Amino acid sequence: MSDTISPPPHSHITDDKTASFIDTIVALKANSGPQGASIAEIVDQLDERAFGLLILLFAIPCLVPGLPGAQVIAIPIFLLALQLGAGRSEVWLPKQALQAVVKKPWLDNIADFTDKRLRWSERLSRPRLTWLASGPAERIIGIIVALAALTIMLPITNTIPSLAITLVAIGLLQRDGLFTVSGTILALTWVLFLGAIVWGLFTGAGFAVEFMQERMPWLATYFTPPR
Repeated sequence: MSDTISPPPHSHITDDKTASFIDTIVALKANSGPQGASIAEIVDQLDERAFGLLILLFAIPCLVPGLPGAQVIAIPIFLLALQLGAGRSEVWLPKQALQAVVKKPWLDNIADFTDKRLRWSERLSRPRLTWLASGPAERIIGIIVALAALTIMLPITNTIPSLAITLVAIGLLQRDGLFTVSGTILALTWVLFLGAIVWGLFTGAGFAVEFMQERMPWLATYFTPPR
C-alpha cells in the first residue's frame, strides 16, 4: 500500500488472527497510544480483515441518530466499499485520511459500544452461505454499501444505512451470508425509499407547477419575477 504510513514506535496495536472481531476492536482501547491511533496504524495491523473491520469501525459511530460529522465519516466507508466492489485485496485510502488520528475517547467509546452492544452478533453469526459473503458476491455488496454510504451523507439519515452497513461488515468478517443478505436488503430498501421520496418531490413539484399554470394562471403571476 503505497500511501501507508508506518506505525510509530509507541504503537502496540496488533491483530491476533485467533481473536474474534469484537475482541480485536476492544483491544484498540487498551493497545492504542494516549493520543489514540492513526488510521494508518490500524490498517497496517489488520491485514486481510482490514476491509470488514474498518467499515465496521466507521459505521458504528454513525449509528447514533443525527450524529454531527456523520457525513464526513461516510466518505471513507464509501471509498472502502468502492474498493470492495472493485475486488481489491488491499485497502487504499488517501494519505490525508491515513494520517488522521482517531482520538482516544472515540476509540474507547467505539470499543465499549462494540463490547456491550454487539456481542450478540458474534454469538449469532458463523460461516454459512459463505458464497453470499465472499467472491463475486463481495463486489455486489461493495456497490450496495457504497450507495448506502452516500445516503449517510444526507442530513439526519445516518442510522438506518449505518445499521445495514454494520450487518454487512459483520457478515463479511464472519463469512456469514445471512448477515450480508440482511444488511444488503435493508440498505437497498433504504436507498429505494429515499429515491422514491426524492422522485416524489420532483414529480410533485412539477405537477403542482403545471396545475397552477393550467387552472390558476393568475396565481402564477405571483411567482414570476418582474421583467
